[in-house]
Amino acid sequence: MTINHDAAWAPEAEPVAAPVTPADVADAARLVSFGLQAKLLPARDAEYAELVRRFREDPPFARLADAVATGMGLVVLEVSPRAGMAVAAAEDSVFAVRMGDYSRRAASESADRFLHGLAHLAVAALAFPRPEDLADDGYLGRVTVNGVDAFVRQACRRLEERAEAQGEVTDPASDAPGLEAAWRVWARRSSTGATKDARRLAGSTTGIVSKAVLFLVDSGFLQKTSDDAGGTFRTTARYQLQVRDLAGSAAMAELTDLGVVPVTDGTATLMPADDSDELVADAGLPFHSL
Repeated sequence: MTINHDAAWAPEAEPVAAPVTPADVADAARLVSFGLQAKLLPARDAEYAELVRRFREDPPFARLADAVATGMGLVVLEVSPRAGMAVAAAEDSVFAVRMGDYSRRAASESADRFLHGLAHLAVAALAFPRPEDLADDGYLGRVTVNGVDAFVRQACRRLEERAEAQGEVTDPASDAPGLEAAWRVWARRSSTGATKDARRLAGSTTGIVSKAVLFLVDSGFLQKTSDDAGGTFRTTARYQLQVRDLAGSAAMAELTDLGVVPVTDGTATLMPADDSDELVADAGLPFHSL
């Protein structure tokens, strides 16, 4: 018997990747479209769950879905059964929601627009009060409308105390940029106000917070759990991923450095921070800056 030594020592041929089919592209685009439906989770849709499973188990399909998302100006934050395909819009994406766009829709006055931005900063800080909360995939933050307002009002008092200690003018133009101007506007504004039929005024500070949290509900970032304390809400995995990914806001760092310590039951304490109970110093928002 003749042995072919060359054949015995020939290297194995590289596996040939299966060609990408139009059906694969359609499935990848379908997965991205599911990711853009903020309130939809894989547990509620069998097709979504199957596409998430395929993404996690089929690397070529995952690369294809990533490419489709990239082409649409989206960044894939996570693909998992808990969050589905969580995506964030790149700054130049048609899907990007800028804080300025939101605040202009929410209020006509420039000072009010800045207050809406401050409300969102406060919600993020209260939702994830410690760095480990932001890092823990199983953590559920809780906020209330009244708690957010109390948190911001305490921050206002801290900023006023700091300004007075530094001998600064305490009443400049209310539309000047920065937290130093926002606290003056917020502190002067009525917390609730009321119409003749006892409805909360949209321009009151709790009205502003309410509009902010309802926007986050519509975006799939919060879920309402009760009407207590002006409205009680819990965070979703999508919101945690957004805050984690877009961390680094200078305004958030300034707000949390004031030492107003929130707690995780949706209220806010008014005690100074200590070394064992820190706020998230680098949290952010699900928005791009102006």
